[in-house]
Amino acid sequence: MAVKLIRQPNKIALIGAPWSAGARESGFEKAPAALRGAGLAEKLASAGYSVEDLGDSGVRMFASDDEHPRARNLPEVLAGLNDLRPRVELAVKSGVLPLVLGGECGQAIAIVAGARRYFKHLNVIWMDAHADLNTPAITPSGCVCGMVVAHMTGHGAAELVRFWGEPPLVREPGVMLFGVQRLDPGEQEFLTRSPMPRLFAPDVRGMGGRQAALQALERLHGDARQFILHLDVDVLAAESFGAAAALGSPEGLSLEEARAALRVFLSHKNLLAMDVAQYHPDKDPDGGGARLVVDLLVDALQARLEASAAAEQPKPAAPESSPSEPVEEAAPTQDTPSLPTGS
Repeated sequence: MAVKLIRQPNKIALIGAPWSAGARESGFEKAPAALRGAGLAEKLASAGYSVEDLGDSGVRMFASDDEHPRARNLPEVLAGLNDLRPRVELAVKSGVLPLVLGGECGQAIAIVAGARRYFKHLNVIWMDAHADLNTPAITPSGCVCGMVVAHMTGHGAAELVRFWGEPPLVREPGVMLFGVQRLDPGEQEFLTRSPMPRLFAPDVRGMGGRQAALQALERLHGDARQFILHLDVDVLAAESFGAAAALGSPEGLSLEEARAALRVFLSHKNLLAMDVAQYHPDKDPDGGGARLVVDLLVDALQARLEASAAAEQPKPAAPESSPSEPVEEAAPTQDTPSLPTGS
């Protein structure tokens, strides 16, 4: 059901999703504690936010699960979704911004489902090196975290497709792939017949992070519909992380490109929730990668506060026009043309 929620733009609810069940290996379940330990809540408070930490959903661990090679650890993933979803519902209902710390990408299904409790139609911005469009039928790995977008849009295992209500959680035209760098063969085939909008990493680099983000919102009709932002840290270039280069991707976005895009996305009034995924503390022994991620988030969220404060400022009254003066009509706008998909 669609409801009118009273937004509290200066409040954030932190929620941890310590999961690695849907990933290729263990270790991701340590991410929420590591990001908190890097000072996320304290830095957000210094930036001007009121931060409430709602704790963690249950730990969901990776296992090899050779008995189910097409969808490994699916019962654990489902248990995590059922645990996380009501926590997100509560935060959305209270009007604060839920910031979910993961873990692996599967958490995004619970976030969208929790928000769908109050909004019938939602969009998703998928800021990730991977499209996550595999299904059990085409997956090269069996990892559920590589199938998240496919399941949100109604393709794949019945347990996930129907996790919450009638599928899909999000229509394909409502998911923007942003910064994607690699596609598996089955994902490439999926996109040849899908209306899903996308701006691949070369597109973002060519336009610049800010302009690419503005175009992404325009193509999703961001001013008319609430959206969820998913940030996978591997969308960043490996070199951004220094000694923890394994956290990023060789063809990823530069730190400045990602920062510019995040400031646009997080400043938008229709952002409903956000999650951070795929930070692996074991690949970041000195914690420098965690500090980089935290600083990136705080910078963009500070821009959100600034945008909110500017929107509250009274606007000067427009001068009255003389009745004898002709009123100039705005020229009609055209739909933004589809961009090339890149490589």
